[in-house]
Amino acid sequence: MHRDILNLLKRIQAITDTGLLYAKDEYDIERYEELREINTELWRQYTGHTAENIGLMFPAVKDYPTVKVDVRGLALSPEKEILLVRESADGKWSLPGGWADVGFTASETIVKEFKEETGLNVKPERLLAVMDKKMHPHPPQPFYVYKMVFHCKILSGKMTRSFDVLDVDYFKIDQLPQLSEDRILKSQIEMLYTKATSGDHIPYFD
Repeated sequence: MHRDILNLLKRIQAITDTGLLYAKDEYDIERYEELREINTELWRQYTGHTAENIGLMFPAVKDYPTVKVDVRGLALSPEKEILLVRESADGKWSLPGGWADVGFTASETIVKEFKEETGLNVKPERLLAVMDKKMHPHPPQPFYVYKMVFHCKILSGKMTRSFDVLDVDYFKIDQLPQLSEDRILKSQIEMLYTKATSGDHIPYFD
C-alpha cells in the first residue's frame, strides 16, 4: 500500500511541476501552485519531513521532469564471489555504482564508478537488468528511479576504497552482508547473479 501511495505522490509532483513549467494562464498557474502546496502537505504527513525539507527535495523545475537513473555493476571473482562496496552513507553494502553522469554513456559511468569506488578497471560486458524501483520493495524515496545493472569483467587494478566508500570486499552469494536496500536488494542480487552465471543473456526489465 505505501508504495502505491508514494508513487501517486510522485506522479502528482511531476504533473504539478510540468504544469507550472508550461502554464501561461494566471488562473492555471494559481491552481498548480495550490496543488503543489497540497502535495507538499501530503508529503509532510506521509514522510514526517518538514515542509522546508520537502521544498529542498523538490525545487522548482526548469525543464520537463524525468526519471533519475542509477547505474550499477556486478563483478565476480574467479571463485564467483560478488564484489560489494560498503557505503559511507549508511554503513551497509551495495553493488558499485551511482547516479548516471551527464556526458557519459551508461557503460562509461559504471567504468568510472568502479575505478573511483574500488580502484579496479572493469569492462562492461552486457546489460543484466533495467529495474523500476517502484516494482521492488525498496524503502520509500522521493525520486522516481530506474536502475541499470551491467555485468562487468575485472581487467586490472589494485582493490582500494574511495573517500565515500568504507570498505570493498568479495562475498559468496549465500553469505551476503547487510545490504543498503535503498540501493540494492538481496532478491535483486540473487537474480543478477543467476543471470550472470547461468548463460541467460536476456536482460531483465521492470
